[in-house]
Amino acid sequence: MNTYTRIPAVELEPYGSVESLPVTSVIGHEQPTDSRVIDSQFKDTHGRRFSYLRLSITDVCNFRCNYCLPDGYQCSDKTEPLSLEEIRQLAKTFAAHGTRKIRITGGEPVLRKDLPQIIAALKQTPGIETVALTTNGYKINQHIDSWKAAGLDQLNVSIDSLDPKVFQTITGHDRLQEILRGIDRAFELGFKDVKVNAVLLKSHNANELDSFLDWIKFTPVTLRFIELMETGQNPDYFAKNHLSGEQIKQQLLANGWQHKIRNKDAGPAQEFDHPDYQGSIGLIMPYSKDFCSSCNRLRISALGKLHLCLFGEQGYDLRHLMADGKQAQLETAIQGLLRDKKATHFLHDGQTGAIQHFAQIGG
Repeated sequence: MNTYTRIPAVELEPYGSVESLPVTSVIGHEQPTDSRVIDSQFKDTHGRRFSYLRLSITDVCNFRCNYCLPDGYQCSDKTEPLSLEEIRQLAKTFAAHGTRKIRITGGEPVLRKDLPQIIAALKQTPGIETVALTTNGYKINQHIDSWKAAGLDQLNVSIDSLDPKVFQTITGHDRLQEILRGIDRAFELGFKDVKVNAVLLKSHNANELDSFLDWIKFTPVTLRFIELMETGQNPDYFAKNHLSGEQIKQQLLANGWQHKIRNKDAGPAQEFDHPDYQGSIGLIMPYSKDFCSSCNRLRISALGKLHLCLFGEQGYDLRHLMADGKQAQLETAIQGLLRDKKATHFLHDGQTGAIQHFAQIGG
């Protein structure tokens, strides 16, 4: 059971109004100048600044991935997810405090019929430069043209195996070829930044590195291997299937792959490229040393809870502040809560926090 703390509006003092910020026209938007953004950017007490928001728009998922929802989605709360107007207010607030990238997550965000409108609203928010989407690829061919037209910049698709039978075993769906065609369509539409996420699973895809490498030799995606993380519902599965990304890292380095130069806004992924491959590889290893030191993201759940960490003990209810005229109070609440953000997660100690499965807040 999740624990949520509601932030009462009456206790808040204004943190600063977006209206007081000077603006300049950049790529068609009016947005704060760099110096004022740095001064007002959301930051914690460990010197980390947050330019990236992961926004869940639904906790419903139609896949049955055995590492996340092996029994399928079970509805435990019939509360409606954030509305389009609440999302607009939220994006406006985060943009005013240095957020430049918003990733739409789920559950499975494609299940929301207003997804194109959400993409457009985020892209039209002054200050937001990049709108990304993480999807399991469900009906991607039917929708990707509308996402591109709405302003989507980046696409992440989950593909845990390139073997159709293994893919179906993991996800409960025989849709691999459909999803691969959707990725081809993304390139046809001009997407330049397509990532494919694969969770490392000892019992399923541990021997597929060569197959993935063959694929990215001629496919310009960023393939990201993600270490399986323990959650409240999967301790036994985790014990049987966790595979360290360090093994893959050493294989890559031994075969001519080289570390890519990290930009200042890079997240925790370690990225590698090779002159003979069109694609690149990223490793997300949450159990590695100093994984949290480069954290640059915050998370909002589909019900409007702020999660300071994927594996935090609670979410903070901010939904009542996502309304017109309450932006200053929302700003103050977020900045105040960031003082409680821990320097690291505690996965090494077996503490997985309140998260029961990743569909809750989108990973």
